[in-house]
Amino acid sequence: MDDNGRRSGPHLQLLVPEARERIHGAVLHILGRIGMRIFHEEALALLKSSGCRIEDEDRVFIPENLVQRAMEGVPKSIVVLDREGNAVMDLGGFRSYFGPGSDLLYSLDSATNERHRCRLEDVGRAARVCDALPNLDFVMSYAHPSDVPPGEAYVKSFCAMVENTSKPVVTTAEGKEDLAAMWEIASVARGGESALRDRPYILHYAEPASPLKHPFTSMDKLLFCAEKGIPLVYSPAPIAGSTAPMTIAGHVAQGVAECFCGMVVHQLRAPGAPFIMGMGPAVLDMATAQCSYNAPEYSLAYVALVEMSQSYDIPNWGYAGTSDSQIPDGQATFEAGLLTFLSAMIGSNLNHDVGYLDFGRTGCLEMIVILDDIIDQARRLKRGFAVDDDSLALDVIDEVSRKGTFLEHSHTLRNFASTQWRPKLMNRYGFPMWEQKGGASLLERARQRLDLVLKTHTPGSVSPDLAQSLEAHSKMPIVRGKAGRTH
Repeated sequence: MDDNGRRSGPHLQLLVPEARERIHGAVLHILGRIGMRIFHEEALALLKSSGCRIEDEDRVFIPENLVQRAMEGVPKSIVVLDREGNAVMDLGGFRSYFGPGSDLLYSLDSATNERHRCRLEDVGRAARVCDALPNLDFVMSYAHPSDVPPGEAYVKSFCAMVENTSKPVVTTAEGKEDLAAMWEIASVARGGESALRDRPYILHYAEPASPLKHPFTSMDKLLFCAEKGIPLVYSPAPIAGSTAPMTIAGHVAQGVAECFCGMVVHQLRAPGAPFIMGMGPAVLDMATAQCSYNAPEYSLAYVALVEMSQSYDIPNWGYAGTSDSQIPDGQATFEAGLLTFLSAMIGSNLNHDVGYLDFGRTGCLEMIVILDDIIDQARRLKRGFAVDDDSLALDVIDEVSRKGTFLEHSHTLRNFASTQWRPKLMNRYGFPMWEQKGGASLLERARQRLDLVLKTHTPGSVSPDLAQSLEAHSKMPIVRGKAGRTH
């Protein structure tokens, strides 16, 4: 993988060009001939004034030329900076970044396999852990705090993240009012609205309602992000067999169409505003009625979505580190590791949900620690290896075949550190040495590292101005406007 994000190392590919063309044709058919329902007057007015046909007050038919114009206007690369102003992510191409998810109901104690309702302290703790782990590139809230009034949960969670990590923050919000408060805080962190627009520190995640519906709050947040230049993830979550077709091609086509409806409105409101396409391709298990994150059909639809985004040259929203298991066991490590490997190898850009268990209801900090090592290993695989005169080492092979050993040769000493990946958590001891060192399992070692992080890691301090803004907004009540029609 080169510095511009082009493919130059190992990769996976699912769709042939003809398949991508047929899916894109289906996307245009859904948008132009089946239509979308939009429950936001300003968005409807934008679409109508741009030539869209509207029936039954809210069903909008979007022509191909508007879709094409929006696709061409979306930035192909979005550079995201941390709280201190350092560029840490460049979304687009085949570059991959990883972070936790948001709004979990429960957090698991891996020592007892007992879970508790998430609290605000879980948000801060997760952010601090991610701040310490080198392969977690951004943060989300991890938890939805049950000990905070619902109307205050999103802003208080955002404040807890900002206080506990300098890494970029992907936000969620009940409505535009929460998002506006977060934007004000981020503007203080960056030194003003203009600086935040030029050097984004926060991103926002919003989604429509499948099938083919775009609620008022989703559109309201979308329009706010376009106006303020906040990079927006607009990612539907159609469930195959429930709110989307069971077949994978139909599932993907509907998801892309729902995302592209948001993209068109977003670009009409502010041409060139940063936009990230996505789709949560969940699958309804017909035997258990559970909504799976880790079914192979989920993975196939997800890979197809990422490949479609790459064919459009639009940054994408992705997934990593999830499991449908209820506890951090062998199933959890396998499923989370497989999805993380897939995301790295297909070049998915902004991959969230690291540490999710139990169909996205429960989080486990020890799983995040384990996945930090797995992400690091996946990144080593993604880098591939050089094939040149030095790496082919023909002269070294010839020399050692006559005298000496590879172990003591200068070529080995010169290359071992850059060639060999070294785990921080995975076990490479033989049985006697492993037993001598305590015989700890992977989960026990993760728990030990987590405890060490929580005891010793101190996030960088916030500036006095930012501290004052956080204090004010954490106490300020959210005044919500008119919600508009939702259906």
